[in-house]
Amino acid sequence: MEFEVELTESGFLLDRRLWSRDVACYLAGRCGIEMSQGHWEIVEFIRDYYVRYNHLPNARMFVKAVQKALGSEKGSSIYLHQLFPGGPVRQACLIAGLPKPPGCL
Repeated sequence: MEFEVELTESGFLLDRRLWSRDVACYLAGRCGIEMSQGHWEIVEFIRDYYVRYNHLPNARMFVKAVQKALGSEKGSSIYLHQLFPGGPVRQACLIAGLPKPPGCL
């Protein structure tokens, strides 16, 4: 499925208002990720986090925030890297239609 959405050269959505679950699946597919319930849970979490705090967490803050919200099994670097092998914060933000996190290459 192809979408008419503009992306940055890093693959992030330029206009986050155009985000939808279909766009998320498209962006995930570009990363080689097939969305599962676990992926959606993290994507929804990071979108809520961004709305609530108006910033994106660094990797350590992300793991701790997921752990606090979703439990220690899901709030572990190992689990998050299994879902998002290209970097949990970077790929979760990309798929969630959020800006590129600071410090990400």
